Amino acid sequence: MRFVDEVEVIVSSGKGGDGCVSFRREAHVPRGGPDGGDGGRGGNVIFVASSGRNTLVDFRWRRIHRASDGQGGMGNQRFGAAAEDLVLEVPVGTLIYDRATGELEADLAEKDSTFTIPGGRGGRGNVWFKTSTPQTPTYAEPGEPGQERELRLELKLLADVGLLGYPNAGKSTLISRISAAKPKIADYPFTTLVPNLGVVSLSPGNSFVVADIPGLIEGASEGKGLGHQFLRHLERCKLLLHLVSPDQPDADPVHCWRVLQGELAKYDEALLHREQIVVLTKIDVLDPELRAAAIDGLEKACGEKVWAISAVSGEGVQELVWEMWKRVRPDEVR
Repeated sequence: MRFVDEVEVIVSSGKGGDGCVSFRREAHVPRGGPDGGDGGRGGNVIFVASSGRNTLVDFRWRRIHRASDGQGGMGNQRFGAAAEDLVLEVPVGTLIYDRATGELEADLAEKDSTFTIPGGRGGRGNVWFKTSTPQTPTYAEPGEPGQERELRLELKLLADVGLLGYPNAGKSTLISRISAAKPKIADYPFTTLVPNLGVVSLSPGNSFVVADIPGLIEGASEGKGLGHQFLRHLERCKLLLHLVSPDQPDADPVHCWRVLQGELAKYDEALLHREQIVVLTKIDVLDPELRAAAIDGLEKACGEKVWAISAVSGEGVQELVWEMWKRVRPDEVR
């Protein structure tokens, strides 16, 4: 399925049904009086956050969504039927903005959370307007119009851990090893074109979600490369896992780490204050002396422990997984 994380849509709730103008007409009941019923409510448009969806692609191909109108009132004080609501499922983590003002209307960050655009109220029938003076009102209320809204939907993935790094830093290999996710893996840059989500399960009932963000390069915050499109998905992550590869052709691990920290700051400085783990990857290709030098250099640059792993051989991976678990689920660590 194609990954789409931003779309613009037009939605319209239903018009309320018109009230009815009617008079009672029965044998042996002279001057029966008004008996027009009310119109039914127009259909609501309801956005629902569903765990069964992870992309907004359906809205890319169908941009206009309209709910049905309510039924008009009828004689004998019969009410028109309310229209069915139009339910639109979106992924958990969808933000809904007013397209014209840019104002945030709703943040559907939890499963089954909703945002409703109400349908129009049904009009009152002429039975409501009978008084001692106008005993035979020949008018009724029209139904209220529905609301037409132009909205922008933006998806920010909900993940506990976000993996970031240069292209070919080993993010996809790591997520494929620790979860059931099967991203494309190859020995050329930008094999990951969209974010991938993986669930890391330590034991029944104990799990967390990891997001693999497409590789970032210098200038990503200004639109270079691919990853800049998906930096927003890091905003909801509790923990950022910064993967640094020792085999970048043009730079050493410390330079790569500093460049991407700078890109995070340019995009949103708050990300620099998000908890991070720095990881040296692909240690299976380094001899012990070069490995020690790379770890030492990174630790001096970032001022904290650097974890060293090989997602291919599995060395250091389980220890890293437990460290991620402790950081994102501190209350559940025993």
